[in-house]
Amino acid sequence: MQLPYDSAAATPYLTTMSDGTVKQLNPFTGTEVWTVPGRGNRPLGVRVENPVALDPAQDGAHCAFCERRYLETPPEKSRVIRSHDGTWHTVYRTPAEHLFATTAEFRRVPNLFEILSYEYWHANYGYEVPDDIAERRRAYLATDAGRDHVLAVARGKMRASGVTAADVARAGDDEVLDYAAAFFGGGHDVVVARRHYVEGAADSSQLSSSGSLTPEEHCQYFAFTVESARRLYEINRYVRYVAVFQNWLKPAGASFDHLHKQLVSIDERGVQNDRAIQRLRQNPNVFNEAGVNYASYHNLLLAENDHAVAFAGFGHRYPTIEIYSKSERSWPWDHTLEEIGGMSDLVHAMHAATGADVPCNEEWHHRPVDADVPMPWRVMLKWRISTVAGFEGGTKIYVNTIDPHTMRDRLVPRLFQLRAEGRIGGMRIAMECSGKPSLLRYNPVMR
Repeated sequence: MQLPYDSAAATPYLTTMSDGTVKQLNPFTGTEVWTVPGRGNRPLGVRVENPVALDPAQDGAHCAFCERRYLETPPEKSRVIRSHDGTWHTVYRTPAEHLFATTAEFRRVPNLFEILSYEYWHANYGYEVPDDIAERRRAYLATDAGRDHVLAVARGKMRASGVTAADVARAGDDEVLDYAAAFFGGGHDVVVARRHYVEGAADSSQLSSSGSLTPEEHCQYFAFTVESARRLYEINRYVRYVAVFQNWLKPAGASFDHLHKQLVSIDERGVQNDRAIQRLRQNPNVFNEAGVNYASYHNLLLAENDHAVAFAGFGHRYPTIEIYSKSERSWPWDHTLEEIGGMSDLVHAMHAATGADVPCNEEWHHRPVDADVPMPWRVMLKWRISTVAGFEGGTKIYVNTIDPHTMRDRLVPRLFQLRAEGRIGGMRIAMECSGKPSLLRYNPVMR
């Protein structure tokens, strides 16, 4: 196929050898990936061996993230509830004695074991919690229910961290409460969905995943996560980046097979962001040329709507779906509700088409707050269906079982089926996409 000429289109990010081997090069990281023919047709999902019939008495109490076990997580920061008339509301600072007064469709709670602890920020930067959070802590601990909740979770964390039972028993309440400072002022949050299993599930194989949510539910989940990321930036001026990700199933790093996202405040941009910024300084249009347009020229577009576009990615260690926002705004929290909804619809559709039995990571990428170059908000869905081994470690060439075109051929029929069944939002699929170059609008205005 004759490609329109530009620097990115002329770069061989995808090369098919005579025997069918596909060699891929990531335009932003330089990662090299090979796909050897004949390995892409095996089943992808994780099969649940000997699924167990669900006990109705355990409904809502299958794990510590479930709705009948709110007291097993640290005090929540906010929750999304659905009223009887179908409207959605975000509720903040629910006191312990009111935790079970409403049912949270989604909750934001502190991670019990932070990647960067409150002590990290305090010791290295002199960080102190803002006054409103300090007041929230005082109010929560002022009631017997709140104090008992925090003490119980903190003592449980001490035991899980290797503190002996005797030392836990000897620790006074004030010492334990000091240990629990991160429950209120930390920078590692978890956004937890309500359901553990799909509605009406008969056995333990029917987990509730991103793709099993309705488009409306997923949009609320998405928007709530965007708002949670914004809040983490607001409360700590030393944060340079908030990493947002979702690990689905244990092979993808999940500690619970219960749908949740994580948000982690860090004090660096990260190597991947630094490399992307370097590329943008060289070519401000690189995300168009080496991303969406290149995918379009190679017939890798999966779907698009007015606000986002999805394509089969290339040059990733694992088979990857990439979803880019078309907004001119770089930060997710500056997007309109319609733009967030457009991103949500495509991410949701890709999860649904992938299937709940495929382990995957959902990674969010946005412009770091201290970067002076615009870049699009984008989400990567990485199928964790292979294990990095000695060949990859020795050569830094990664072997994928599925090349981008095979991924496209797996997903597109499923997307048409899901759309016909009304299970995903409205979108144009594959060859229905416009395929026009420069689909993104992030360059014209720095926002």
